[in-house]
Amino acid sequence: MRIQRLFLLPPKVRRLLPEAWLELGCARFRQRRSFGDYSGAWGICMEETSWQCEDGQEEYIRHISQAVDVASRYTPWRSSCLVQAAAAMTLLGRRKLDCTLYLGTAKNAAGRLAAHAWVRSGPIYVTGEREMKEFTVVGIFGRHAVTATNTKIADKGSSLF
Repeated sequence: MRIQRLFLLPPKVRRLLPEAWLELGCARFRQRRSFGDYSGAWGICMEETSWQCEDGQEEYIRHISQAVDVASRYTPWRSSCLVQAAAAMTLLGRRKLDCTLYLGTAKNAAGRLAAHAWVRSGPIYVTGEREMKEFTVVGIFGRHAVTATNTKIADKGSSLF
């Protein structure tokens, strides 16, 4: 039954699924390191990227969002919001798309601190949109598309392992 659902996905999303699944695994592996070690690849701290993108990019962003969402349901490890956000940022970065990672905190019903991470590219929330309204933003990491004039981020993000 689940395999039949995969064939209902658009072909572009199906092609992204293996890459999304592997990136979720890499992101989960990187999460075992200290926060300072792996957060450097997310971009510039406390800087947001543009809320606009080109017309053709919106379709790509939506496909990446859907691929990460579907792939996260089929991992043998726990693909938390932070893992999904990191994987989405990697997929967006490979396609030279700007993105912003948001980190938020809130108190849950039991009064304990809860955290959440979500990613936005242009006007589209790629991951974590459903829960983000409940959280107060405490950290932002903006990563601009790597171009010939912007190699600082490329050099910083190239050492993910």
